[in-house]
Amino acid sequence: MDISHQERPTKGILLRILSGVLFTGMLVCIKAVSDDVPVGQSVFYRSLFALLPIVIFLMIRREFPKALATRRPLGHLLRSGLGAAAMFCSFSAVAFLPVAEATLLAQLAPVFMAIGGVLLLGEKFSLYRAGAIVLALAGMAVLVIPGLNSGADDGRLLGYVLGTLGALLTAGALLTVRRISRTETAGSIAFYFIVVASLAGLATLPLGWASLSHSEFGLLVLSGLFGGAGHIAMTLAFRYAEVSRLAPFEYVALAWPVIADWVLFGIPVSSGFLLALPLMLSGVALAAMEGRRFRQRAK
Repeated sequence: MDISHQERPTKGILLRILSGVLFTGMLVCIKAVSDDVPVGQSVFYRSLFALLPIVIFLMIRREFPKALATRRPLGHLLRSGLGAAAMFCSFSAVAFLPVAEATLLAQLAPVFMAIGGVLLLGEKFSLYRAGAIVLALAGMAVLVIPGLNSGADDGRLLGYVLGTLGALLTAGALLTVRRISRTETAGSIAFYFIVVASLAGLATLPLGWASLSHSEFGLLVLSGLFGGAGHIAMTLAFRYAEVSRLAPFEYVALAWPVIADWVLFGIPVSSGFLLALPLMLSGVALAAMEGRRFRQRAK
């Protein structure tokens, strides 16, 4: 029953925090091998080994394989294609940017969803959406402009472009999820996305893959296990707690990438990141509030 979801907000909050740790672990693994492993190869291994925790989770819930039945194969293909492209972009971005900045750019997806809801789904352009867009653009400006003014040719600008494009593609994927979830299960949506992403990564094999060391192979396996488990934790978090309750914990989720950059890669947090953080997450919060109003009207 829906009411049971509202009776366990603490569990939802803990799962959201856990998902932040797991997704940070995934990106740390990808960044650690990014100098030597092509992005397509990383996408393949990340997706392939993410199947393991997701299939186990579905089996525990007695939803495998019956939950994979679908009436919207083309919808799955569109959602999975957009999601796979977003993964390529985000993994490429983290090769050029600190994990914290790449993660912050990924948070723009709900803002792009709010825009897409107006342009593609005919939803009303409200003050919530306008505020979300203004705050997100301001946050992007204070994050990107200092790096441009430094004049350093270290690929940072390309990282910002790829990270933003990844968030845009993620928003498109999530808008597709909004449409197909009326008839499709969460398990089938996750499963087919991972299968398509694996195939997309495998398609880059003719372009040349790296010979993996034991440590690189282990990190890629971990990236998949972390990513699959993080997806499960995130899904359950939104089942047990409303988006508005979880929004403040986006700040907590961004603490882990900052710690990872500092401890593992020796990258200090930048002033641009600190200035962009409250602006961009405030925009995300407004977009989430608008999404909640949309669902209430739908009910």
